[in-house]
Amino acid sequence: MAATGFTLFETALGCCGIAWSGPGIVAVALPEDGPARIRARFARKWPAAVESPPPPGIAAVAGGIQALLAGEAADLSAALLDFDEIGAFERRVYAIALTIPPGETLTYGEIAARLGDKALSRAVGQALGRNPFPIVVPCHRVLASGGRTGGFSGPGGVSTKFRLLGIERVHGREESLFSAVGGLALQPAPRR
Repeated sequence: MAATGFTLFETALGCCGIAWSGPGIVAVALPEDGPARIRARFARKWPAAVESPPPPGIAAVAGGIQALLAGEAADLSAALLDFDEIGAFERRVYAIALTIPPGETLTYGEIAARLGDKALSRAVGQALGRNPFPIVVPCHRVLASGGRTGGFSGPGGVSTKFRLLGIERVHGREESLFSAVGGLALQPAPRR
């Protein structure tokens, strides 16, 4: 479904945006080089969408993103997402990613195994690379095997992924984001 509206909002990392339709959020934009780039991206994808004050549910998600990026605890699990244009495989991947708590991670292979086939690891990475709801669907919490970063398709690439993970580690975690050899020191998500 096409976006009907969008809003931009400031965060500790810069300007973010959310676009929505009747059923819910269709996209979240991470900070870029200023609000003009986000407006232009939303306008290209949804020319009829109007920049406007967000409805209460969208405003709550924007507030949660602001809190999370400021290093505060934020629960975005109640965000209503519009999956109308999302394929069935991506929906399954995003559903698993939504279960990863802040400060914890899974690997692409672990998500693939939960989908029933470890060989789907690459497809999981590709699905996460197309994630239209970054932060809300926390693709930054998914790593490659052995604690390697894997990719991150958002602005800033892997450095943004590390920054998001570093912000989230503040939630009651004392260990360093990086160990002496450069690996991640985050806790894996609980096995389900």
